[in-house]
Amino acid sequence: MKKIITFLVVVLIATTSFAQKKELKAATNALKTNNYTEALSVLNTVKPLLADAKEKYKTNYYFLLGKALYANGTTPDNFEDAVSAFNTLFDLEKAGSRKYTDEAAALVNTLVKTVADKASSDYNEAISLNKNVETKEQSKDIFDRAAKGFNKVYILSKSDTAFLQNSALAYYFSNNYSASVKSYQKLLDIGYTGVSTTYIATSVVNGQKVSYTSQKEMDRQVKMKLVTDPKVEVRDSQKNGIIKMIAKNYIALEDNEKALEAIKAAQKATPDDYGLLVDEANVYFAMGNNQMFKQKLEEAVKINPNDAMLHYNIGVMKMDLKDNEGAIASFYKAIEIKPDYTDAYNNIGAAILAKAEPIVEEMNANLSNVDKYDQLQAKQLEVYREALPFYEKVYNMDSTNISVVQTLMGIYENLEMYEKAKELREVYKTLK
Repeated sequence: MKKIITFLVVVLIATTSFAQKKELKAATNALKTNNYTEALSVLNTVKPLLADAKEKYKTNYYFLLGKALYANGTTPDNFEDAVSAFNTLFDLEKAGSRKYTDEAAALVNTLVKTVADKASSDYNEAISLNKNVETKEQSKDIFDRAAKGFNKVYILSKSDTAFLQNSALAYYFSNNYSASVKSYQKLLDIGYTGVSTTYIATSVVNGQKVSYTSQKEMDRQVKMKLVTDPKVEVRDSQKNGIIKMIAKNYIALEDNEKALEAIKAAQKATPDDYGLLVDEANVYFAMGNNQMFKQKLEEAVKINPNDAMLHYNIGVMKMDLKDNEGAIASFYKAIEIKPDYTDAYNNIGAAILAKAEPIVEEMNANLSNVDKYDQLQAKQLEVYREALPFYEKVYNMDSTNISVVQTLMGIYENLEMYEKAKELREVYKTLK
């Protein structure tokens, strides 16, 4: 009886192996005619038999499954499953035959490149749209699409960690700050630094840049006179930049406490980082802590005294604190560094006009005292005369600024410069 059972088991195994071989052959034939649906259907019947299958049938199965899912690049939704099948194949063939590995690896590279190229194309399109005011809002959706594409590249090829960084940045530009933080945090969790060495030379055929994975490979082509001007470019660590971007995302999310935590973490590595001080100052400003806002801006000025925008921001802060003279001094400093700083000229005018506010209040309190009122009005007009040249300067630099046109028109009327007011009224109509 035992002999009969053994015989039956042998027959069953032989029959199963024959079935596997037959089905795998049918799947191969379906792939030859690009009938990917049929191939997947056939492979589904083989899957339950894999546990007891011979190694050669397993590797063949996963190779065919990967190809069927990839479908010659026509089914992006199946790409992750396709790569998973190929990765299983690579694991199976590591210690033995590499019958399918090279072809499968080439397909994975093509697959990843297809997704990466599409994501890069979307990103470049979004950058272009973002430059134009009319299409800026439209760019956000395309940035989001690019971010998802870059993230998919990372999922498909875990060694391509730079694409995860690309994804995080694209999410930031799409205003999806939560997804951006998540991606940046993942980079830190996996120990990504971004340090890399790139070997680049110029092709003698078309003058285009050619990248190499090693110095040896580049030097060989230089000796063959296929390329010229070889260069080695080393990319520094991106870790601090990643932490900065985490802080920027939290600032955008108005999570000021976490933003400060991220900034403090980044400052441990670069305590004198000017940009971090400005970011920290802005967080304190958002929190309503004007004292710390002022302190951090002043620390930043010591590090970078020639930043016109920083002096401008300090001027704005001083205006908010009703320190108009201090604000004017800061705006003048910004103009010294950047003579065409339109906003600084405009804000000098605004800070001067702010000096008229208490005068107007006093005038309203002395409406019945004609002599006092006239004296105060004379002071008011002196303030307007002081502010006038700054608004005229701004108008000459940018005649399309409707707010400046309105302010200048009001000053002209108060100073009884009616002809100039009339000219600006026509300009205002066209802008309106």
